[in-house]
Amino acid sequence: MVHVTSTVVALKTITLVLGGLITYFAFKAYRRTDAAALRALALGFGTVTLGSLLAGVVDRLLDTAGTSALVVESALTAVGFAIILYSLYAE
Repeated sequence: MVHVTSTVVALKTITLVLGGLITYFAFKAYRRTDAAALRALALGFGTVTLGSLLAGVVDRLLDTAGTSALVVESALTAVGFAIILYSLYAE
């Protein structure tokens, strides 16, 4: 079980780093162009990344069932993807 936990922690860390970089560069592009679509894109990726972070916190630090972390991550991923979808249609 320790091997699986270490693998999940490593993958979550990679997800946080890559999601943070995507969010940073999307926000940087928004600041450069002042395009509302890029702002929404940054917000969407930030929300998906935040979901991954909060799921890890709920799973590792709080004494709850693993399903709680899954619900947190899934909800924020769905919201983040909805925002990203919106960003593709925003002008």
